[in-house]
Amino acid sequence: MEKMIATCGLTCTECPANIATKNEDTDALEALARIWSEQYGATLSADDCTCNGCHSSVGPWMSHCTECGIRACGTEKGVENCAECTEYACDKLVKFLEFGSEAKATLDRLRGES
Repeated sequence: MEKMIATCGLTCTECPANIATKNEDTDALEALARIWSEQYGATLSADDCTCNGCHSSVGPWMSHCTECGIRACGTEKGVENCAECTEYACDKLVKFLEFGSEAKATLDRLRGES
């Protein structure tokens, strides 16, 4: 399977929500909703976690995708991910990357900066 890199640099195809969605694993989605609800102080359902990936041409997309400022910015600028942006790395992205994800390494590698 080809990797799908989200606008922010997360690898959608390695995300447990994307994997569970592809496998039609409702139990895994429900478990993930419980974990993420606790981890992020939110109230999520399995439907909220169902996701075909940030750049999928058909939903469903995780509920956060509809409000993700980074995804909206990338769509507006017509870039596949932030590595392609002339404003890399903007304040919005830097704030997201502070969460310690591997997204920065992915974006840097795509920019040829690794």
